[in-house]
Amino acid sequence: MSNSTSRPVVVITRRLPEAVERHATELFDARLNSSDTALTAEQLAEAMRSGDALLPTVSDAITSAILSVSPRRVKIVANFGVGYDNIDIATARSLGIVVTNTPDVLTDDTADLAMTLLLMAARRAGEGERHIRAGDWTGWGPTHMLGTSVSGKTLGILGLGRIGRAVARRAVEGFGMRVIYFDPPVPIGEARAYGASPRQSVEDVLRESDFVSLHMPASPENHHLINADRLALMPRHAILINTARGGVVDEPALAAALKSHVIAAAGLDVFEREPKVDPALITLENVVLLPHLGSATIETRVAMGERALSNLAAFFANAPPHDRVA
Repeated sequence: MSNSTSRPVVVITRRLPEAVERHATELFDARLNSSDTALTAEQLAEAMRSGDALLPTVSDAITSAILSVSPRRVKIVANFGVGYDNIDIATARSLGIVVTNTPDVLTDDTADLAMTLLLMAARRAGEGERHIRAGDWTGWGPTHMLGTSVSGKTLGILGLGRIGRAVARRAVEGFGMRVIYFDPPVPIGEARAYGASPRQSVEDVLRESDFVSLHMPASPENHHLINADRLALMPRHAILINTARGGVVDEPALAAALKSHVIAAAGLDVFEREPKVDPALITLENVVLLPHLGSATIETRVAMGERALSNLAAFFANAPPHDRVA
């Protein structure tokens, strides 16, 4: 790690791929977190005082209190992730702190994982693997562990942004699925290019879909968008997939719906209180649980890191960061 004071000091909160860390030390006076232990609020506040820039991850809560520390040196927060709900954007704007994210580069891998969850939940793959590992499998049988077909079914997408569109393309081209969606800002003609047909409301999508995949951003209006009332609208054979943000689903309500077979199954990669998962979900066989793996490929995590470094390099060269969100 360089000790040069002529280069901007960038505090990186977690371990990043080796290539990214090496590049960071070439560009900046990069302060790396060799332990890879999440920083406490006090450590994040100290980073705001000691660095010119902060490169946090989506699991770091960059609160108003942290942003408002005095004295403060940090002028830019370059988030490692497409989402930035972990940062108090209003406070950042009021203090003139630039915030960037890393869009585009994680679209395909996250879409792949959404389809992975869909297939696993439909074909009871997680349950089947646990069955074998427990030594409970006694052999093939005509009615053993029957799942549901995917090809030709109806997929409802809530949020037809980059990832939602990538999922729609995979569903249509790969599985011949019929895709419907709700996302009013998306032009109908644009959505049709991805094989998706609009519906007038979230409720319309839920009622009509065999599978529902969530891709909306985290926001106050989307908090617990999927709740007990909306789960009750879904067909009993329906399967819910969430690779968006944990907070868009009311987890106790989902656990209750799965336990009582209001819906058939679910596949979740994100949780409201990560890394904590609702204990009721863990006890259920008809839910696939993954530890936030949406962008977890070597290629994508390197690309995300390079995107964050590019935003920082632009900022310190007095150029507009490409991915500025505040």
